[in-house]
Parts: sequence; C-alpha cells; structure tokens
Amino acid sequence: MKRFFLFSVLLFAFFLVRAGHLIEYREVACHTKVKLEDLWKKRKIPQSIAPVKCEVKVYDITYSTTYVDGRTIKATGLYYVPQDYQGEISMMAYHHGTRMKKGRDKDMGGEEAICVGFATDGFAVVQPDYMGLGLGEEMHLYLHLETEALASLDLMRAVRELNEKLGISLKDKDLYITGYSQGGHAAMALHKVIQERYSDEFHVVASAPMSGPYDLTGVQGEVMFKPYSHPGYLPFLIFSYNEAYHYYDDPSVFFAEPFDTLLFPFYDGTHHMGEVNRVMPEIPNHIIRPEVVEAYQNNPDFPFRKSLRENSVFDWKPEAPVLMCYCKGDEQVNWQNAKVAKKQMKANGAKSVRKLHVARKFGHGQCALFAVLHTKMFFDSIRLHGKQNGTLGPVSQRFLLRLGKWAVKKEK
Repeated sequence: MKRFFLFSVLLFAFFLVRAGHLIEYREVACHTKVKLEDLWKKRKIPQSIAPVKCEVKVYDITYSTTYVDGRTIKATGLYYVPQDYQGEISMMAYHHGTRMKKGRDKDMGGEEAICVGFATDGFAVVQPDYMGLGLGEEMHLYLHLETEALASLDLMRAVRELNEKLGISLKDKDLYITGYSQGGHAAMALHKVIQERYSDEFHVVASAPMSGPYDLTGVQGEVMFKPYSHPGYLPFLIFSYNEAYHYYDDPSVFFAEPFDTLLFPFYDGTHHMGEVNRVMPEIPNHIIRPEVVEAYQNNPDFPFRKSLRENSVFDWKPEAPVLMCYCKGDEQVNWQNAKVAKKQMKANGAKSVRKLHVARKFGHGQCALFAVLHTKMFFDSIRLHGKQNGTLGPVSQRFLLRLGKWAVKKEK
C-alpha cells in the first residue's frame, strides 16, 4: 500500500511539472480594430499586405520546459489571439531578436507589433521569450539550438491547454514559423527539430527565417576577427555555451585581462547590449587569450568551435518550403548566411528553398519591417491562395513595397 501511495505521488509530481505544461496565464492587452488601424496609419504599414481584420487579445503565459541540464524550469511567452476572425485560424511561432535584459516591456514594441499584425489577419501567434528571458528562470543560452527550439515547442504545448480553456479552435496541427535576427536562427532551429523529432505533433507548413546567423562557424564566425558594430554578441555566446558545455571553471583560462572579470556581470539579466558594446574592443576576439584564439583557428575540434558547428542550422534538408529574407547592407548579420544555407540545403536535396534580398542599402534595423511584410506575403500565398510551395506575393503588393523602400531611402 505504501509503495502504491509513493508511486501515485511521484506520478502526480511528474504530470505537475512535465515540460510543456501550462502553469498560469493572464490577459495583458486587448488591441481593438480602431487602435490597430491608427497604429498602422502612423507606422505607414500597408493594409493591402497586412490588413486589420479583427481585434487581438494578448496573454502572458508561464509554462514548464526543460533546461540544458535536464531540469524542468519555468519559462514565459506571449500568445496573440484573433477575436471573432471570419475564417480558419493557423498557429504561427514568431521568434524575437537578441535581448539580454529579463522582464517584460510594457509598450507594444516593434516585434510585439509584428505579432499583433499577423494575429489580426488570422494567425494565433506564440512568441517565446526563450529560456532565461522574460519572466523565466535560469540563464538565457544565446544561439543554443536545442533550448531555442524547446522553448517554442513547450510554449505551443502549453497554448494547446489554454485553447481548451478559452474555447479557441485552430487549424489541425498546421504551423508557420518565422523570426528575425537571433529569431531567424531560432526559427530555423524550431523547423529542423520539429521535422526531425516531432512531425507527429506539429506540421510545419512553411518557415521564413529572417536575417539570421545560420552558419556560426563560417560566415558569422568570421566577424569576431574584424571590426564589428556589436562586439558584445561574442561574450554572450561564449558565456552561454560555457553554461551548456562547460569549457572552463575559471574565466581567466579563456579571457584576456581585464575581460576575464569585467564582462560576465553584464550578463545577469539587468543590462542591455549597448552597455557591453561600450566596454568591448572594436575587434571582438581581442577579449580572448591569444593562445585560445590560435587553438580555435587551427583545431577544428576545439570545444568552442565544435559548439558553434553543432548549433549552426544551415546543413539539413527542410521538407516544407523555406524563404530566407535578408539585406546586403546588414551590419550585424552577414547576408551570406542565407546564401550558404540555400546552397547547402539544395545540395542536401531540399526542393523549395528561396532567399530574398529585401533591400540593398538597408541596415539590420531598417531591414526588419520589409522582411516581415515579404514573409507575410509568402505565408499568405500558401494559407489564402493554396500555393503549395509559396510565392513571393502578387506583383501589385511587391510594387507597393518597392515604393515604400524608395520612400524610406529618400527620408535618409
């Protein structure tokens, strides 16, 4: 009898903390059609491409997921739900760009507005904070393939529980995936992991990673050896991978002075990337001991280099259509990440992989909105017009975007 009681307690505990379990939720915003129409007008977002069709409720979700060491932890994310939408609603996962600071922005910022834009036109959008950001536990593991994908997967599982509570009905297992910058890497990671391990649970209709660092050892890895606009990305990556793979116990065996003691406190979840960039050298690898740099360059199996290779997301064969948007003027993420990814995926036998140069002169920030609008047209060509492999959208909409890009360039 005692054994049965103990087994029952353990079984209950397992289901209580299992990964992908909804812990709590709360409604944090409701965006009416009038409010969204005013916002679209203010930001010059064309309704012919991103129409406002219904109001959107936003829920802040806390759920359980699995950390890199196998422990069950709490993570958070946002869920954008269209209200009284006339038509089938599909799920979409949107992945945000690099953030260091924990917590939640009270304003409907750029990427949150993107999620609302998709939701008001019939997508139920999940936006994970990733592990360690938002209101979640533990350290955020930057550009770590497994935890990026699991954060999204378990949020979507938690959302299924919430949908039952709220009476929300979505279209089968269909899933669209996108994200910008780090989110481009996370979007590619999620697509890859679902296809390889969870295709019975989710059906990826299409993905559109945008301006992402897919080739971490090659194209993107080269930026650490030359002047770079955001050198703080490199220590973020090293600290994250050390948490996951345990290269060192003492930072001084990896980092040169004074960076062995100066940098880590900036990554406690209370600072912004700009603060790190200001104390970094212009050439990122100058924070690393010369002998470590030499080992990285000469040994393909050097632990950090091996980790970069394992967390790259360009060398696989996607079965669903993929569109990679980018800008050649991007000063943060080298556009050739998309070029290398397309070439390798085609060599692996992928049949529907595209890359799209959004605008030649746009930097990383300016590229985002136009990449998103191209992604919207790509998804709509499948969802609304039945194009199995997707298209780049109607000529009239592409012409409208071209005018918008010209107007932005003229303002500069």
